[in-house]
Amino acid sequence: MFGAQIRLFRLAGFDVKLDVSWIFIALLISWTLSTGYFPQFYPGLDSATYWSMGIVGALGLFLSIILHELSHSVVARRYDIPISGITLFIFGGVAQMEKEPPTPRAELMMAIAGPIASLVLSAIFYLTGAAVLAAGLPETVSGVARYLALINLILAVFNMVPAFPLDGGRVYRAWLWGRSGDIDAATKHASHVGQAFGLALIALGVMSLLSGNLVAGIWWGLIGLFLNTASRASYTQLQTHQLLKAEPVAHFMTPDPLTVPAGITLRRLVDEHVYGSFHETFPVMEGGRPVGVISVADLRDIDRANWDRIEVREVMHPLSPATAIEAHESGEAALKAMRQGGSGRLIVVSGGRLVGIVALRDIMRLMRLKEELGPRTGGAATKRL
Repeated sequence: MFGAQIRLFRLAGFDVKLDVSWIFIALLISWTLSTGYFPQFYPGLDSATYWSMGIVGALGLFLSIILHELSHSVVARRYDIPISGITLFIFGGVAQMEKEPPTPRAELMMAIAGPIASLVLSAIFYLTGAAVLAAGLPETVSGVARYLALINLILAVFNMVPAFPLDGGRVYRAWLWGRSGDIDAATKHASHVGQAFGLALIALGVMSLLSGNLVAGIWWGLIGLFLNTASRASYTQLQTHQLLKAEPVAHFMTPDPLTVPAGITLRRLVDEHVYGSFHETFPVMEGGRPVGVISVADLRDIDRANWDRIEVREVMHPLSPATAIEAHESGEAALKAMRQGGSGRLIVVSGGRLVGIVALRDIMRLMRLKEELGPRTGGAATKRL
């Protein structure tokens, strides 16, 4: 979903990041407010004043979205749902959950927290605008406050549309989940509603384009396309989560991988192991036990002239959650470790012994097989480790 991101700051224990796409929307909002919205409702001011109001309005929207997503994150933490951070992007913001809510109640409480926060902010900004006018302060200040009151009200109402993965769609899924006890069926149904709503927005965008409203048409179309795609992706993500959670790494790892001794030189590693097998990653052994992992990529920044004197143990990555995983851990845990460690392979251990290696392609192959063959029906033997 996201491209390049910039870490802005840490708030209440959560990293707040900015996707570069937000820069585009921030400029567009500032321009729209400065040249359209504020001149229409507050005529007779100079250009510099309008631009000041537009920039402050965009910053206020920026703050409002952060607080909206922060409310989701705080409630999620209350229900032990890990949140990796808050990211602002072209279509708003998102609190990035690392797993699904454990219960329908947790889903409901987390979902409604954002719209409630937006409604509270709307009331605060409205009262601030009224207080500014009563105090005889400049109309420009009350104008920005009233705009922020309106935009937060719109955020609250739009997000409560029962179209997954919007907040309202999550409330709808929580209701369906609570009734049926089946999160998969609830997500599938809520996702279909989200896809339908996305298509409706795309149709609205086409109608706007045909009527000559170019900007509105493009935005309705883009929002509809994003929502339709996000609805599909959210359901796929849940299916992937459930599929991988049920399968231990031992079921799909590659057993008995080729290993290298910790005491050999990098020259011997390349000549005897890399060119001998054309593998890219090797578990490193010492005293019959795994001590780390080394890959071809680790050699690229080392001068070839030094390969004869540098040993593998000096370059390898020691065993850690970023390089190794226990055989009984789930495929989901392996995928998470790969994502956090930035590696496509992990060595697999059991009781301190090396038993295999697992790669991202193994996880993808498992998912394809699951789709073709369906869930495991029982009777399958579990490899004894």
